[in-house]
Amino acid sequence: MVEIGHYVFESAVERLAIEKSQMEPMYAPTEKIPVIIVDNFPELGKLTAMRFIEWVQTNPDGVISLPTGKTPEHFIKWVQYFLKNWNLSEAQADLKSWGIDTSIKPQTDRLRFVQIDEFYPINPMQNNSFYHYINRFYIKGFGLDRDKALLIDAYRIGIPKDKETENVFKDDKVDLSLRTRQATNTLERIQKKVIEEVDQYCYEYETKIRNMGGIGFFLGGIGPDGHIGFNVKGSDHYSTTRLTPTNYETQAAAASDMGGIEVARNRLVITIGLKTIVYNSDGVAIIIASGESKSKIVANAIQNEENNLYPATVLHNLKKARFYITKGATRHLVERRYQELYRNETLTDEQCQRVVINLSIFDQKPIRELTRKDFTENKLGNLILTKSQKTLSALKEETVQSLQEKIRDGVTPVEGEIFMHTAPHHDDIMLGFWPYMVHLVRDPKNKHVFNYMTSGFTAVTNKYVLDLLETLKKHIDSPTFKRRLQDNYFEPENIKFLIIYSELLEE
Repeated sequence: MVEIGHYVFESAVERLAIEKSQMEPMYAPTEKIPVIIVDNFPELGKLTAMRFIEWVQTNPDGVISLPTGKTPEHFIKWVQYFLKNWNLSEAQADLKSWGIDTSIKPQTDRLRFVQIDEFYPINPMQNNSFYHYINRFYIKGFGLDRDKALLIDAYRIGIPKDKETENVFKDDKVDLSLRTRQATNTLERIQKKVIEEVDQYCYEYETKIRNMGGIGFFLGGIGPDGHIGFNVKGSDHYSTTRLTPTNYETQAAAASDMGGIEVARNRLVITIGLKTIVYNSDGVAIIIASGESKSKIVANAIQNEENNLYPATVLHNLKKARFYITKGATRHLVERRYQELYRNETLTDEQCQRVVINLSIFDQKPIRELTRKDFTENKLGNLILTKSQKTLSALKEETVQSLQEKIRDGVTPVEGEIFMHTAPHHDDIMLGFWPYMVHLVRDPKNKHVFNYMTSGFTAVTNKYVLDLLETLKKHIDSPTFKRRLQDNYFEPENIKFLIIYSELLEE
């Protein structure tokens, strides 16, 4: 067993992964929690699977809590593969290479599972409920005992027997102000009672977790606002299991699971709290993150002191807490960027320019006004100044010219081109459009094709399609529509409107 600060490293899997990464597990005092880096997302899943298998071998009766959605995709595949093929020579060799004792096959049927979170209200039998996901991929996929699983099913709690949940909460909208105010009509009195029953359910759920000794192995992703489970930005570090609203970032991230933002924004969630996750002081807690898009969130969680604005900082005092991340997710980890640049024999122009730009932003100075002192007092700035073998003026001027060239490319009109826009969901193209892209679409000399590739959890809901059809029905019978139809307004060959519109733009 190895100790770094108050963190304990007793895992052979982790020690091998740290050696392979060629970096220290933690660069104190900048980093407040250990970090293990792998090359890519599939490798991230494999490392996590190996650590889980290793933990189960020594904790066959342990309490586990595992994530849902896209985050654990490769983790699930690797765990299922090794459980199914444990005795194959190829699997045995792979396990041994990670430091796993292959003489002990994990006994997953004795594990106790705790569900992290769930949308509310949602029928647990729906394919996009987390309850359904867990039964499919963990209970069945890992061979867990269903009777030992603590799952969240609050769908009919408090609902009168003669009513359906959909009728009590129309359009799945739950007004939590009823917790503290008087009901004004019969329906609100029913809703108030249901909310009170669900709150009691959450209390009892938390109590059951604590009676089990807390969570022994927690695995989770980190959301766009830094959330763990559904503990969104600003959540109290002493929070427990509760029914709670979310924020826009979390709703947008959940849109693909729920069938669109118009559904996700109405749903509340039931989630275990941050205190629930760290209640077991001897528990293993692993947060996994992949790609540059998560790098700022990851850096906030690792480099900041404990703060409600960064939910994952609650893990700083848990001795077996870790971040497992890909190289892309390390972009804003200052010490690791320094180590990477320091080890390179030569620095690329892009690496140098990125440091100069970040230094300009950090010092709140235009690039050309940065001084030698600004560079030498900054660890990365001093490194590129000495290692690039370029003069200070050259570093600054090359960065300015590179930025100017990018800006010129960005504002140069593009005409006479064909664009194909693809997205997995009906609102993703609209949400992802840059202002620049809007101009490309408006230009009549460009042609645009839109493809929505929907399936599975990202399918467009029946309600959304029905709303579109009802809107169409409303307009299709209007005098304006009929008049435009007679004028061939909607014919593909009719470019009259486009010509008029382009002339207006030119004016």
